[in-house]
Amino acid sequence: MQRILVTGGAGFIGSHLCERLLEEGHEVLCLDNFFTGSKKNIVHLLDNPWFEFVRHDVTMPYYSEIDQIYNLACPASPVHYQHNPIKTVKTNVMGAVNMLGLAKRKKAKILQASTSEVYGDPQVHPQVENYWGYVNPVGDRSCYDEGKRCAETLFMDYHKQNGVKIKIARIFNTYGTRMQMDDGRVISNFVVQALRNEELIIYGDGSQTRCFQYVSDLVEALVRLMDTPDEFTGPVNIGNPVEMSIQSLAEKIIRMTGSGAEIVYKPVRGDDPVKRNPDITLAGMVLGGWEPVIGLEEGLEQTIRYFREELKGKQNKNII
Repeated sequence: MQRILVTGGAGFIGSHLCERLLEEGHEVLCLDNFFTGSKKNIVHLLDNPWFEFVRHDVTMPYYSEIDQIYNLACPASPVHYQHNPIKTVKTNVMGAVNMLGLAKRKKAKILQASTSEVYGDPQVHPQVENYWGYVNPVGDRSCYDEGKRCAETLFMDYHKQNGVKIKIARIFNTYGTRMQMDDGRVISNFVVQALRNEELIIYGDGSQTRCFQYVSDLVEALVRLMDTPDEFTGPVNIGNPVEMSIQSLAEKIIRMTGSGAEIVYKPVRGDDPVKRNPDITLAGMVLGGWEPVIGLEEGLEQTIRYFREELKGKQNKNII
């Protein structure tokens, strides 16, 4: 049994990770300030004697006895990280410093949930880990993009200078149950709009591409990455390399929901990448042959079912 700290543990991805670690017999300490996380994501875990929740902001120091840290704390959708860009930078940078300091003191292994956004609007396709990226340092998305890039730098320097055992995961577009309805991610946007028979809004002409991995595939990869030998630090891409256009995604969701919604187009948003596709060759090599196993159709079915229930619950509350 390991005592494992998960920052951002009440979030979409973090709550699934907490579940997985508990299933493996570990003691889990979940930190979250509920800026984008939600208590309902972890309420079913609160009675587990091996689960502990602490309301805490990672920009402030935290001390505990731990063996491993998964550092997931940070708003990850444009709507949320652009709401308070200074806070986003602080969460990325100060949060990394505080968690790395804890890992250094406790000789714990620590994993950084980085992002494909470190590649910016890439000029290399698909994106490989040794590509340095093409990022606007003063754009609307810079608080997140550059914050994550700086966090990677901090992780690597703590490793080189202080011998901290680190892992860096570059996470590509992820979706699944427990996403927030208003988080601004393309899949949650489209599914909720389709279920409400509202217009599906595409920013740009819809030709831009993305790749989507289901949350359980990501969690599997993160756990495997944490268990790799100490000499392997990453970064390593974690994503689903099946690429599709945003236009095709919108049409698929309309079809799968049986919606009568129409697609409308609005001007493209600043610094929105034209293409995004992970090269996961390294992940397959170092993570025991890992590759995504949940196809888009299967993952969307589960996600659509989840949002149907969420919308039904909201309607019932309004009636009451």
